[in-house]
Amino acid sequence: MVMETMQIRMNEQSVKELDKIVKTGFYANRADVIRDAVRRFIFESQVGTIKNNGNSIKEIRKTREKLSKEKINLKEINNL
Repeated sequence: MVMETMQIRMNEQSVKELDKIVKTGFYANRADVIRDAVRRFIFESQVGTIKNNGNSIKEIRKTREKLSKEKINLKEINNL
């Protein structure tokens, strides 16, 4: 998968918080944390727009798979 490069600016406190998360060892670097946060944001914003075809669980899983091929344990992320 080809990834585009982006530049963002963040305040010092946010960067320190990112670094704390990276130090837990769950993420390899700041970019991984930011990518995961963006994926979660997109997923959560799309959940309410998924058409209900009778199996909403299946539709949500399909959307999540489309957003990322990586296996993410959302419970573990939420506990950080």
